[in-house]
Amino acid sequence: MQYEFLKQFPKRMKHAGAYMILFANSSQKTIWKQYGFLKLDEQVNMIFAVMLYIMEQSLKEENCTIDDIGAYMDSLNMRYFGKNMGYEDCKSLGDFIVNVVLSNEGRPMYFDGYDFEERAYQTMNISYVANRIVYVDSEVRRTSYYLTEDGYNLLLSTLEIENNMKLTIHEMIFKLHLEKQSYDRAVDDIKNVFNLLRIQLQKIEEAMSRIRRNALSYSVADYESVLEANLDTISDTKQKFQGYRELVMSRAKELEEMNLNVRRLDEKEEEKLNNLSIIEGYLNRTIDEHQKILSSHFDLKSLYTRELEQLSQMSFIRRFSLRNELYEKLLMQPEGLGRMEIFLRPLFGNEPDKIYNLKKSTELQRPVRKKETEDGEAVMEFGDERWMEEEEQLRREKLVKYEGSLKMLLQAALASENGEISLEALKENILSQEAGDGTENSVNDDMKREAEGKDTAYETLLPNVQIFKEIMVELLKGREIDMEVLREERRNYISEASGGFQLNEMLLNLAETYGLQMRKVEAYRIEDGKVVTFEHVPDETGRRKTICCSNVLIRVTT
Repeated sequence: MQYEFLKQFPKRMKHAGAYMILFANSSQKTIWKQYGFLKLDEQVNMIFAVMLYIMEQSLKEENCTIDDIGAYMDSLNMRYFGKNMGYEDCKSLGDFIVNVVLSNEGRPMYFDGYDFEERAYQTMNISYVANRIVYVDSEVRRTSYYLTEDGYNLLLSTLEIENNMKLTIHEMIFKLHLEKQSYDRAVDDIKNVFNLLRIQLQKIEEAMSRIRRNALSYSVADYESVLEANLDTISDTKQKFQGYRELVMSRAKELEEMNLNVRRLDEKEEEKLNNLSIIEGYLNRTIDEHQKILSSHFDLKSLYTRELEQLSQMSFIRRFSLRNELYEKLLMQPEGLGRMEIFLRPLFGNEPDKIYNLKKSTELQRPVRKKETEDGEAVMEFGDERWMEEEEQLRREKLVKYEGSLKMLLQAALASENGEISLEALKENILSQEAGDGTENSVNDDMKREAEGKDTAYETLLPNVQIFKEIMVELLKGREIDMEVLREERRNYISEASGGFQLNEMLLNLAETYGLQMRKVEAYRIEDGKVVTFEHVPDETGRRKTICCSNVLIRVTT
């Protein structure tokens, strides 16, 4: 090659493409101007501030939902940017940054880099964030975001160094700051070191996933690159970090003894002690990550070897056509049916491999149906059918409670003069109505009505804490729901009925079943600082609790 400096040019272009696609997804979008971010500098600063928050949550292995990002941006705006935005605006802008700028609305992102050795463009996939489903408070399903390898590289590639040198350089900088007792900078350094180890482990996991799908799609060059990076990482890193940990623990112990026996630590010394504890925690996690890389390194080698061996064995398998080699031959010589065992015997010569899965032994065991060959029918285990009927009955009863609560909210909004009602006004209307009927909202009266099997309006609106909470969360998340769009989606797409609560599905059912004239349903949090309190609301265990929530406006347009 004439120009040696053009080697690995696509790799350089992938780093450049990461910035280009980011700016292309963000520029010329009018939503920035709606929130006061007029300059490109302001927009880019906000994008990278959000990416750093996602990275920090990923490092702490904590959830990072749109609600968390909105609260973080709201705090930044109040303290630094000073834009005319509330919490809902910050949440909406955060959703735009994550799902449009960083995720391209779910569409894959590609950038072409010219390969001067192959004399052709090489298409490279770029992905900044990924997501997974998490459950908040063990009941509410949410989407949590975390950075991918490209996202980490975008934040960490400000220095032009080779990948195999990044860990060494960051480790040297960390050691230098540790010796100079610049513990605040050493905290950032050890975070960078931990990031690089996490990236390497993620690369190994992605490589193993690709090999499992198709070993032929994973080139030898990619495999060699991952192995060399692993060897550079696990060569002598563990011993070094163990030495750093002992040094940090000894210095922290000196400060603690000084605080106990000599004098009280001043503010700077307390900050040093706090930074030392953070460094010790990251060193422990770094050593654990190093051990994971070590074990994954050998797993990757054995997996790749096994998959290639299995692929090579396929070439020795003799294949034939059943129609040509068996059916037609039997039609020509029917007497061959008497010797069919000669042909079929090799198919049943080997015992199938049996693998014991440890995960199955720790899973929650559900009642299963046992098959019996008696009379050629499947006989269900005793009590299984009754259990399934009870589960279905409980599910239907829960959906009825969802429907009753949502219907009361919608009917209260439709009954008002301007088609809207707040939670505070709805609570006052229900309590005044019950007081006019001579009903008192007390625990004894609630128990009495439960015994009679009757529900008041208050109980219909708030059947239990979890149901009411999920309805309000889904309404606020939807914010503006166009009923005609929902009807069009149901006409164009065929989907199975869900077993749980689905807001859009239930809105359509309520409109058709009870004839509710609704064109649009809106829900907004009223920023008046008021807190609406609902007392004596049962939870799923039957215990009575008090709910405190923000004042929410429900508006129904007919």
